Parts: sequence; C-alpha cells; structure tokens
Amino acid sequence: MKDILEVTNLNKKYSDFELKNINIKLPKGMIMGLIGENGAGKSTTIKSILNVINTDSGEIKIFEKDNRKYEKEIKEEIGVVLDDSFLSEYLTPTDINKIMKKIYKNWDEKLYFKYIENLKLPKHKMSKEFSSGMKMKLKIAVALSHHPKLLILDEPTSGLDPIARNEILDIFQDFIQDEENGILVSSHITSDLEHIADYITFISEGKIVFTKTRDELLDNYGIVRCSKDEFEKIDKNDFVKYKKSKYEYDVLVENKFEFKKKYNIEIIDKPTIDDIMLIYIKGEK
Repeated sequence: MKDILEVTNLNKKYSDFELKNINIKLPKGMIMGLIGENGAGKSTTIKSILNVINTDSGEIKIFEKDNRKYEKEIKEEIGVVLDDSFLSEYLTPTDINKIMKKIYKNWDEKLYFKYIENLKLPKHKMSKEFSSGMKMKLKIAVALSHHPKLLILDEPTSGLDPIARNEILDIFQDFIQDEENGILVSSHITSDLEHIADYITFISEGKIVFTKTRDELLDNYGIVRCSKDEFEKIDKNDFVKYKKSKYEYDVLVENKFEFKKKYNIEIIDKPTIDDIMLIYIKGEK
C-alpha cells in the first residue's frame, strides 16, 4: 500500500521548543489522528508539512513528491483546515465561491453549495456573523470542494456540538472510502478519533511517543488498578508507566492478555485514548 504522506526525520528548533526526528507514514485510504498535550508539536508538524514554516532538516513527501519542489502542484490536491482562516470574515459563502473558482483548477461549485446546504450555512451572510461552529463548518466545506486527495486538519471538530461533529465525521469517513484519499487530523477530542482513525500518532515534547493502530491501542492496552503491595510484585518490564493516586496505582500495560495470564488478574480496565495519553504524560516508569 502506497503512502499518501511520508515525513522522514523532520527537525525544527526554536529558542524554547524543538521538534525532534518526526517520522510519519500515512497510507492511502487511511485516517491518522495526531494527539498530544498543548505545545507538544502537533501544529508545528502540520505547518511544516504545509510549508508554512521552514524546517531545519528532514524530508516530506506528499503523493510521493517532494513537498517543496512540487509545492504548487501538491497544494492543488490538498484540503486544509487550520485554526486561523485565511479568508476575511467580511466574505459570505457566495463570495468565497467566487474567489475559490479562481484559485483551484478543480473547484466544484455544485459540490461546494451542496456542502453549504447540507451543513445549514446561510449563503449570503458574512462569516463574521457565524458562530464558531458554523465557521468551522465553512472551513471544512471549502477544504473539500476542490476534490482533494489529502485532507490536513487541525482541530476540525472544535466548537461543534455533538450532532454537527457526527455529521462532519461521517463526511471524513466518506472521503476515504475509495481507498485513494487520506486524512491527517490533529484533535484534542480523542473520542472522535476513537470513531474514525485507523492510526494514532502521539507527540509529546516535540517527539513521537508512538504510532499505533486504533485497534491495537483500544483492544490490547489495559489499565491495572491495584494497591501498593500488588504494584510492588509487578515486574517493571511488564508495564509502560504508572500513576499513583492516594488510594491506588493505575498501571498502563501494553498487552493486557499476556499480563492477565502472567499475574492471574481477573479485571483489567479498557482505557480510552485520553487515559493512555494521560498516563504516558503524567505517569512514572
């Protein structure tokens, strides 16, 4: 299976932050969720992929082409949603259509207005009068309406109510059905990623902690809740990290089935992606 996006040994150093040896491979037909705490490096990674910022070293290929050498050609086939909109809030969706027709060769006016209608956005109202959720829906409609092959999304469901989020997640899943497209999506709403992501890449303090399939994380990982005495009997090689509270230890294990068998433990809790991330960040080894 060919990779629609490949990031190799990406590095970027600032005075107070460093992105170190970031490696990402996103196969066609897949959705990859990018997770991590605020300031972990998610947005820096996305901006590097889009050439918004210059990197110190590393290689980025999109559609198997160098993202700098073929930047103009590649951007014709990428749909982007970032926190900061490049469009004036004094524009209406109708105004935006007129502008986008001049920017993208493959801009599809009918598809755009179909999204506008389905997402219940007023065509002739300036976007400055939209709610934050409506503004995000508009960004997504714009990103999808020139038939991109790759979507790069930074917090695309932020500000949306649960019903609107489900609508958007359905659109994303439809987008990858032909197995030729792909999505890289950064989100703090990890429950969304539990529904749609095929892979999860976890970034912390400028480094990738892991890239794993969603099923591997949610089906194999487990949290053992135990007393201090029980914890001290566990081999340190048999868990990832632990977090101590006043009354018990929360122990993150990578393979709950092997752990159950070795320690004869009946109950191991199934973690969410948030649970796993929290113990990795706040836990001890």
